[in-house]
Amino acid sequence: MFDHKTNVVSQADFSYGNFERIEKTSQDLSLQQLENTQKSETKKTKENCKKRKGSWRTSIGVKLISIISSLVVLSMGLITFLVSFFVTADTKANAENSNFTLNSRTAADIENRITSVISSVSLFYDLFNAENKTSEELEIDSFNFFARNQELAGIYFLTSNKICTNRAFFAVNGLSEDFFVQYAQMQKDATVSAQNGTICIENASPYFLVPMLSVVFSLRTTDKTEIILAVFSTEKQQENLSTGKINESFLIDGKGTVLLSPDINMMMQATDLSENIFVKQVIKENASGVQHSYISENGEEFYAACQKIKYGDCRVITQVKASVILAAIRGITKRNIYLTVAILSIAVLIIWIFAKSLSVPLENLTAVTDEINRGNFNTDLFDKLNTKRRDEIGVLTQSTKNERDILNTVTSLTNRGVTKAIVRKEIDFNPHLKDITIFFSDIRGFTAISDGFNKRFGEKSAGEIIEFLNDYMSRMVNCISLTGGVVDKFEGDAIMAAWGVLRDDNLDYEQLADEDPQKKILKAKHEQHKKEDALSAIQSTVAMRYALMKYNKDALKFTEEHAQELLAKYKPEIKIGCGINSGRATVGFMGSNEKMEFTSIGDAVNLASRTESSNKPCGTDILITEDTYNILKTDFIRCEENNYTISKENEKNEIIVECIPVTFEVKGKGAQHFYAVVNMPHFDIENFFKASDSDFKVDEDCLKAVGKQGPATLAQVRQMLGIPVPDFEVVDLNEEENKVKAQ
Repeated sequence: MFDHKTNVVSQADFSYGNFERIEKTSQDLSLQQLENTQKSETKKTKENCKKRKGSWRTSIGVKLISIISSLVVLSMGLITFLVSFFVTADTKANAENSNFTLNSRTAADIENRITSVISSVSLFYDLFNAENKTSEELEIDSFNFFARNQELAGIYFLTSNKICTNRAFFAVNGLSEDFFVQYAQMQKDATVSAQNGTICIENASPYFLVPMLSVVFSLRTTDKTEIILAVFSTEKQQENLSTGKINESFLIDGKGTVLLSPDINMMMQATDLSENIFVKQVIKENASGVQHSYISENGEEFYAACQKIKYGDCRVITQVKASVILAAIRGITKRNIYLTVAILSIAVLIIWIFAKSLSVPLENLTAVTDEINRGNFNTDLFDKLNTKRRDEIGVLTQSTKNERDILNTVTSLTNRGVTKAIVRKEIDFNPHLKDITIFFSDIRGFTAISDGFNKRFGEKSAGEIIEFLNDYMSRMVNCISLTGGVVDKFEGDAIMAAWGVLRDDNLDYEQLADEDPQKKILKAKHEQHKKEDALSAIQSTVAMRYALMKYNKDALKFTEEHAQELLAKYKPEIKIGCGINSGRATVGFMGSNEKMEFTSIGDAVNLASRTESSNKPCGTDILITEDTYNILKTDFIRCEENNYTISKENEKNEIIVECIPVTFEVKGKGAQHFYAVVNMPHFDIENFFKASDSDFKVDEDCLKAVGKQGPATLAQVRQMLGIPVPDFEVVDLNEEENKVKAQ
């Protein structure tokens, strides 16, 4: 025989929250931890949405900004490119034309100047060699000539060996007239060339240290040929060469030596440009009237033109840097880029503001949808949805809220846990064998209660009965839900529920060989799940005892408040019986194509029903079978197997049970004992109900049902609930179908 008084401990980690969390929490998880976990679910969902958004989702705002930005950048970039391309081409063409024109004009000016010098000197020669001229007259003629031709420094008639100098020029420039004589004597090569009819142009600047050119030519007269050297200043020509500003012009001889340049240093040094790419080419090809671009040794691009003058194999080179010409184009390009950035910034700002009006409500809708997919149909995120919008988002928002209403309606008509599992796609529509814990309860004397309503309210009794049952069942179902149970069905006043039906607990491990280490691991995990289910079911029924006592107290108050009314409303005081059994059952959707129901069937279910019906003859309100007892006894029951001790970590969850002092013959199992659940002395009923109602306040009068103030023996339970002690010698314990029979 078993002791009449035995203790059971429940696991707190299987007491709160939804089914998914129950499977994952550890045995040591406290009630407060579970409560905090439940309250933080929505917050975690929001954080997960943000993480998903940053990881694999791209918001509408980002997409719009990317698309519009790409279009703006592409269009403005293409426009900038085309403008730059065509304007650059036009600018290059104009620059080359201007450069060539300037080159031609400069060459003509230099050529005219040299021609003018030669003409003036030739006229002066005729005047200077006139007969019957006295030396005084020649002196006066020379003075007058240089007064009119001040840029001429001196003339040397080499054949006649006569020298005429512009004294004023030499005086102003601080030069000695002897320099001119010495310089003239140095031009032997030029004299020889002049004798052959060639006009020679030389750079006299390095000798005189003043920008000057010399021209040596021959002048034929009736009686002889005169070789003449004329030296003249190039200041005016330098000024003309400098008028181009961005263009650079210079006169070179046949060897590439600079004769005339706006840069006085080049003239003083007689710079050699023979290695210049363009100069080398035009000298080699003896080119004139040509123009093309070239790249200098330092990588600078130039547009250059060449025009040959008719004197001394000399050429005028005019060039301009491409970077100078294209500077304006680059400026336009930069301004276009700045304009593109400005337009893009404004566009991004406008798109961002517009996108917010789309992305924010869509993000809220996404968060709500994620919550619905998680089975949280009544998330507070619905409060952020704006149904006043008159666009597609407004329609979608309203449709989402309608979906919530439909899901809540379906949930209330079926089962919240099942509905959540379907939404999460966590449920297999095929039936499976599972080890579960089954619960049945019903109201004692419900037929008499129903008749009482009919007599009191007549035709209106149906509504009153339903209102009464809804109040009662809501309280009971709350206890089932808080422990992760699934309400299977309501049958009149009876409730059927189960724990473990939604868990994917595969039994294939049973087919493994006993020596397979994996079998041991899977079996231990499975046994732990069975234990959790049984503990949760017992805890649910203990909570029901408190909830029923609170209902009876509220019902009495309700009846008193309406006592003076015609056809006064009332709620009857009731007693219930609860039966729990653990075993293997077939679980799944059953029915027809028109209507299906998620339920459990099998001998384990039948025995749970018979256990519930045995409460009355046993004088109890909560009975568990020996199968449930055996699942719990080693770890959580103070019994002979554990030397009447439980581990310290489980003391806070202690449950007191007593063995019914008779055996029952159960079909297929033989003699069995039932155990009455007495109390959970350390059960915190306030924290239990706060998991669903943060404002819950415990009723002190009802604390005698459970916890420290609760009963310690079955006798005290019977006394508290007004249950008479049964006489097991005479009571009839036969059950229908003869599945349970007293010996």
